[in-house]
Amino acid sequence: MPSLKIIRRRITSVKNTQKITRAMKMVAAARLRRATQRISDLRPYAKRTVEVLRSVARGASGGPDETVHPLLAERPVKKVLLVVFTSDRGLAGAFNSGMIRAAAAKMKDLQDQGLEVALATIGRKGRDYFRRRNVTIAQEFTGLPEGSNEKAVEIARGFIHAFTSGEFDQVILGYSEFRSAINQKPTFQQILPIDTGTTASVDEGANAGPRSLVEFIYEPSRETLLERLLPMYVNVSVFRAMLESSASEHGARMTAMDNATTNAKKMISSLTLQYNRARQAAITKELMEIIGGAEAIKE
Repeated sequence: MPSLKIIRRRITSVKNTQKITRAMKMVAAARLRRATQRISDLRPYAKRTVEVLRSVARGASGGPDETVHPLLAERPVKKVLLVVFTSDRGLAGAFNSGMIRAAAAKMKDLQDQGLEVALATIGRKGRDYFRRRNVTIAQEFTGLPEGSNEKAVEIARGFIHAFTSGEFDQVILGYSEFRSAINQKPTFQQILPIDTGTTASVDEGANAGPRSLVEFIYEPSRETLLERLLPMYVNVSVFRAMLESSASEHGARMTAMDNATTNAKKMISSLTLQYNRARQAAITKELMEIIGGAEAIKE
């Protein structure tokens, strides 16, 4: 049995760890509230952007002589850029490992289709994981300000350039969709070429009924509006992925730290019981030695 000194030291160590995990849980909870509010505000905007984009794009390039906008141009897919969102820090439960596993499976699925896949990593954890496995990383971003729309625009501009220059034929975002503090779902969304069809988007359920098509007169022209709407759609998609990933990270970290705090409490109780038993055994041993010595003197 460990000595009393060793058990006391272990109890102190676990108590100090519990203070850290409790503080990290509180910080993650505060950040989660802000992140949840931001993603709740953005989701309706992102959904409406898709609806307006499809409405404007419908029929904009219907004629055989009309030029298709570069961001709408579909060409034979040979090279794919898979963008993987993870965090810069750990201690977030299965948040990073779950997203990395899903991204690795998605990459294998694309490669099995005969496609060449390169990665763009947003977050240090994903970058380090794939770098250790000698996976080609075309672009990498770390240390991003949380919820920075300016940074999202800069990143989106890089994806647009990679697509329009012909470096990649398709760009897919992979991020953790936030559902609750204990539920984050790895999600993949093609952002380039932009799909302006009537298929359901990420937010639209599979049971969404048909929508009535209404023709509008646009001023300025559809083409002018598309020049503005298409890059905006890519920017919004990247920004939303950043916010979804951020909220998922904070939710996962809050849950992980709550579990760690609970486990530390149980460990302290177990060590305290072990300490009391060891102390009681030591006292009993001392008493037996005293009694034994007194009996020896009497004889």
